[in-house]
Amino acid sequence: MSEQTQQRGTSQARRVVVVGAGMAGVQTAVALREQGFKGTVTLIGAEPHQPYDRPPLSKAVLLGKAEGSAFDVDFEALGIDVRLGSEALGVRPADHELDTEAGPVPYDVLVLATGAEPIRLPGAEGVPGVHLLRTLDDAERLRPVLARQHDIVVVGAGWIGAEFATAAREAGCAVTVVEAADRPLAGALPAEVAAPMTAWYADSGTELRTHARVERIEPGEVVLDDGSRLPAGAVVVGIGARPAAAWLSGSDIELGAHGEVVADDHLRTSVPDVYAVGDCASFPSGRYGERLLVHHWDNALQGPRTVAANIVGDASAVYDPVPYFWSEQFGRFVQYVGHHAAADTLLWRGDPAGPAWSVCWLRRDRLVALLAVGRPRDLAQGRRLIEAGTPMDPRLLADPARPLKEATA
Repeated sequence: MSEQTQQRGTSQARRVVVVGAGMAGVQTAVALREQGFKGTVTLIGAEPHQPYDRPPLSKAVLLGKAEGSAFDVDFEALGIDVRLGSEALGVRPADHELDTEAGPVPYDVLVLATGAEPIRLPGAEGVPGVHLLRTLDDAERLRPVLARQHDIVVVGAGWIGAEFATAAREAGCAVTVVEAADRPLAGALPAEVAAPMTAWYADSGTELRTHARVERIEPGEVVLDDGSRLPAGAVVVGIGARPAAAWLSGSDIELGAHGEVVADDHLRTSVPDVYAVGDCASFPSGRYGERLLVHHWDNALQGPRTVAANIVGDASAVYDPVPYFWSEQFGRFVQYVGHHAAADTLLWRGDPAGPAWSVCWLRRDRLVALLAVGRPRDLAQGRRLIEAGTPMDPRLLADPARPLKEATA
């Protein structure tokens, strides 16, 4: 990016348009004001609802303990123009215009924050009783299903599948989770780490069926590829998500192998004056030496600060976070920090059959990732140790009675 183009897209920008009104989009708009941006800020969302937070959808909203999860942001006081119910259709970088259902929107700087969309189960489109859980409307459609205590089949034993199964059991539903892999969280955790989580399903009264593929869904039944039939008053599909970036095809904005927007370490895209943040974008991690695509809430919270800093003119603002997420499932609080793909050592802290334990991943003598089940102190201390790159003593680290901060080399 030339210095002239970068200057035009930062401190002299008059109009910033943020497309996507989820966590990443809202936080970008707010961060711009917090960092002193004086130009116009327009936030465009495809849904008609006031911008809202997603984690409560699988918990409080789903169980009727909350009516919604709107962000506590006074957009009018901040001078943020919020335009809802307007889907983005494309970008014309040469004209500096975003095309939407409501017509073209000119910009000086554009921020892409369209998040991710759930992967749909082939053949399930239009079948009565099949649900996704991604939006407020999805949660509101599912709430009466849980209230009627239907037999529910959850397809996918990932994070969202486990969280929904937890809520459904709390509501008194009979729940069966079917997973094509041999264990829960097969795409997220190594087999030995995910193995103890299998027992959580049975302990909660949830039936978990692994090596189980859905052949088809019929009204009131799920048919597996082995011919078995599962009664299903409702089916909830949780088989993953993909970046919501297909609408950018043909815009000259580079997309990656997973269909995500490819951003640099300042969260700039391949096109001048266009940034990307949150679930829709990947970024190069100097800390981990690879490009990361992080579909978690904390990434959508942290990234906007870097985007805003770059827009207001801080060219030194680089994004290289330690990824973090949490999940509440089957009465357990699960937290993960870091990225374990390049680790060469795995250490346990505590008994995985018990209520509280952690797993540490090391690369050489540095902690690079940590999973904590019911051990929030491990998580908090581990996060700081990863950020600092502190050398660790594996022998001390494996002692669950010793605080992590005292297990340094």
